[in-house]
Amino acid sequence: MRPHAGAPLSRRRFLSLSAGGATAGAAVLSGCALQVSTGVSGPGETVTVMAKADDISPDLIEQAQKDVGVKIVTVRYDLTKLIGMMTNGNPPDLVRGVGATDAPYFAARDVMEDLDPYFARSTVLRLDDLDPVNDLWRYDGRSQGKGPRYGMAKDFSQDSMFWYNAALFDQAGVGHPPELEPVTFEEWLDTAKRLTRRRNGQTTVFGGSYNGVNTTNLLASLTAAAGGSLFSDDFSRIDFTTPEARKALGWYIDYARTKVGPSIIQPDPNAWDGPTYQANRMAMSGSGYWLGGLINADKKLARVSRLAPAPVFQGGARVSPCQAGTGFWMPSKARNKDAAWRVFEWFFGEAPAKGRASGGWGIPTLKSLRPLMPAQEDYQKRELQVQNAELEHFSVIAFTPYATADALYALFNQVAPAAMNGRMSVDTLAGRLNSVMNEQLKRGKEQVG
Repeated sequence: MRPHAGAPLSRRRFLSLSAGGATAGAAVLSGCALQVSTGVSGPGETVTVMAKADDISPDLIEQAQKDVGVKIVTVRYDLTKLIGMMTNGNPPDLVRGVGATDAPYFAARDVMEDLDPYFARSTVLRLDDLDPVNDLWRYDGRSQGKGPRYGMAKDFSQDSMFWYNAALFDQAGVGHPPELEPVTFEEWLDTAKRLTRRRNGQTTVFGGSYNGVNTTNLLASLTAAAGGSLFSDDFSRIDFTTPEARKALGWYIDYARTKVGPSIIQPDPNAWDGPTYQANRMAMSGSGYWLGGLINADKKLARVSRLAPAPVFQGGARVSPCQAGTGFWMPSKARNKDAAWRVFEWFFGEAPAKGRASGGWGIPTLKSLRPLMPAQEDYQKRELQVQNAELEHFSVIAFTPYATADALYALFNQVAPAAMNGRMSVDTLAGRLNSVMNEQLKRGKEQVG
């Protein structure tokens, strides 16, 4: 059973939070408490936001003070520190999170504020204006995508879509993918092989990168594309041996074995796709519309770059999910909820949201802001045509509430390299992943109750 709303965060529930991370039980509580909002209403309030450095810039903090009269104090995002602050009764007022994976995890532990009453009376964030991607932040106690809203995405991409460099295709004599129709995953991988360039045993051009936002979430998306679900109906177990999950896992292991792109056995020296794609050393990047913010900053690169639909498996479903949906949520024990909501409205619906929409770094999560998306240049118009057509294929792919994506990712990284290096069969890998991940999920379910 889930505890009643407002129940204190006991040691048991603290352990249920920390057990989902890769460093379960290692939280150090001393020094984590932080004096946060004053609780005083009116101008001059302070709201503490736990975020990463690029979530809220110093300029935005200064702008918030001018626009809404609220002082924002930031705390660097850290799961261990967050758990310590909540356990000590001093949570931040707003916390950054990845809707696709964090929303069910924290909502199941009853530490998130139900924001439905706030949305109901807001004139800035109207329910009929919310893009469906915001359903990633809903959880009804059983499944993601329905029930109360616990947060909102600041912007999003359909992360299974991919960019490609048409000039590198032309140099290799490889035909371009169709503009609006998806290629199959098998075709994508074959094309990546033809585009890969090596010299003296070193990869000089990656044919394609396809790692998603987090490998576990990517595999859940690939399994959905194959027509199945990676998790059981109650999300308490994972199964890589079903035909659909086996197809998804097999494809990703083939991707890594062929070394056409970055993986845990062939890391990108730049740590992510952006700089490598910019340097014309990556022909395809499975990064979604979001990467266009970087690509379009270089007009020469933008003119030869194309956005393409998410691939499909032969005979599978056409799905094009968001694997992130990064935004903010409000802890149920936050001290200054009204001021935090005012910052929330401003960040997601006013000046910062308009600035993000016009910058091309993601699709706005309010439908009314879509006209602000860049469309001045011909290449931007082409990108928007592809992206707008792809929106029809968006769906929420629910994630388990019983472990963090990072914890499952760490387990995958321990087991998968042997298969990627050809020392283990995919079937053996599937069985081992089931064993280690289901043990993690079992502990999470026991602790959530």
